[in-house]
Amino acid sequence: MNKYTLPVSISLAMIGNAVQSATPKHPNIVVILADDQGWGDLSFNGNEMVSTPNIDKIAYEGVSFENFYVSPVSSPTRASFLTGRYPFECGVRGVSEGAERLDLGIKTIADYFKGEGYKTGAFGKWHNGTQYPYHPNARGFDEFYGFCSGHWGNYWEPMLDHNGEIITGEGFLPDDLTNKAIDFIKENKNSPFLVYLPLNTPHSPMQMPDDWWNKWDDRPITQFATAKDKENLNFSRAALALTDNIDWNVGRLTNTLEQLGLDDNTIVIYFTDNGPNSARWNGEMKGIKGATHEGGVRSPLFIRWPEKIEAGKVVKQLSNSIDILPTLWTLATTKQLDTEIDGMDLSSSILGVEKSIERSIPIYWGNRLSIRNNEYLLTEDNNLYNVRKDRSQSEKLDTTTQQFKKMKASKDFYTERINTLIGNEDTRPFTIGHRDELYSKLPARDAKAYGGIRRSNQHPNSSYFTKWSSTSDSIVWNVEVCEAGKFEAIVYYTCSERNIGSDVKLSSNHAAIDKQLNVVNDTPMLGADLDRVPRQESYVKGFAPFTLGNIELKKGKTEIVLKANKIANEEVMNMYMLVFKRVD
Repeated sequence: MNKYTLPVSISLAMIGNAVQSATPKHPNIVVILADDQGWGDLSFNGNEMVSTPNIDKIAYEGVSFENFYVSPVSSPTRASFLTGRYPFECGVRGVSEGAERLDLGIKTIADYFKGEGYKTGAFGKWHNGTQYPYHPNARGFDEFYGFCSGHWGNYWEPMLDHNGEIITGEGFLPDDLTNKAIDFIKENKNSPFLVYLPLNTPHSPMQMPDDWWNKWDDRPITQFATAKDKENLNFSRAALALTDNIDWNVGRLTNTLEQLGLDDNTIVIYFTDNGPNSARWNGEMKGIKGATHEGGVRSPLFIRWPEKIEAGKVVKQLSNSIDILPTLWTLATTKQLDTEIDGMDLSSSILGVEKSIERSIPIYWGNRLSIRNNEYLLTEDNNLYNVRKDRSQSEKLDTTTQQFKKMKASKDFYTERINTLIGNEDTRPFTIGHRDELYSKLPARDAKAYGGIRRSNQHPNSSYFTKWSSTSDSIVWNVEVCEAGKFEAIVYYTCSERNIGSDVKLSSNHAAIDKQLNVVNDTPMLGADLDRVPRQESYVKGFAPFTLGNIELKKGKTEIVLKANKIANEEVMNMYMLVFKRVD
């Protein structure tokens, strides 16, 4: 060895360090999804009543998409984002009672990035399945903190799900969700991470702390809904006040990235899941949440990555929530996806010179189908508009043209495809007893009630059963037990002292247990005094757990049935959820 030769051990170490430093680190990814926020709720898009500097910053310092579309309602959009597929291609046909579930066997964005060594976390509203293997922890997310239902009934210290375990939230829910996302970022700052932050607002109930509401409760509305006669001004104020809070939380999260030195190599995305949940200012567009018109499905999409994306760029290409996965995958890994999806990789439009690609996108909800292409919209009732020039859909075009015939043919194709895939009744059972799930949850939302039992509200999400007053009444879940075993059966309920003492029977096709309900849990409705606008959904109560006993469940399909052998007084209980905890 001459004087210029290093020891082998030192040489290898130095080479290893050189290779490591030369290998680019995967960028971190943060995806923020607002719930029921409209395109027009942001100052970036011309709303002069509200200021959203932190959200706008993502657009000003990154790229904004001018023609980005989502589904008319929540769970289909989330499924499209997660999979890169149209919602009808992955089993999603509704927003409740199991219809919101994402088909098994389909890889999610979390599955893909987890395979690349990313730490993955979801914090907020999932809305694509509650029970394993539909639960977010079974769909690629290492960490989950939030709720799986389509909406939540109370935003202060609510009952939440943390990696399958039922826990109590801390403070105001959107702030709590953001806190948990920030904690996850801090814990994983030294490895690439994917953070999915699907916030619960401004979805109703329109609850918020006084500090946010007091700025808006008597502020004049100066920009009005297209359908002005349908606008509830107080609801508009509440939605914009909650938008203020969202912007504050976005700022807290992005400031954390800066403080940790992660800002330059983190891709931050912001979009919404459907149109606004009320008639309020939304540009000149027609339609709100639930509509297949422009106002029901056009969403902001902002992507910021200081290290790579030119600030202030605008992409005009027609795009959809199905495009986010393949675009992120290429930006972060430069690899090709290993499965076929419906989405389009738009990374070249973001990083290079945009080329317009002709495409048609189906917009479907509630047996209504519209078709959108680069310039035109063919509506559910077969009216044709040039929405690039006519966002308000005020000028109907000739329906004898080749353009109409081409789009009508596309609509006919997708009508047949949708009817083939999700045209029939959803017969998938609810899965319980999965080997990776300690707590299997069966909420009232997923059950059928018979006899005199009634839901607390017409909207099943976050509802409970009441008026259980006869021994012939029953609550039934159609389930499949994934793996046999012994389970502790726990019911979440309220019951007044006057009604305590009923004998409750729980049964499957093969076993039954019964127990007297002998613990009073009499709590008032939660949240009515906190709502800034009267809600349409169910109020909730302080539901508490009561153990009915242990039951043996066999593998396979069965019915889980709750009945009463004896009723002590007027009714058995208000029943919110049944939980099976594996004990063997």
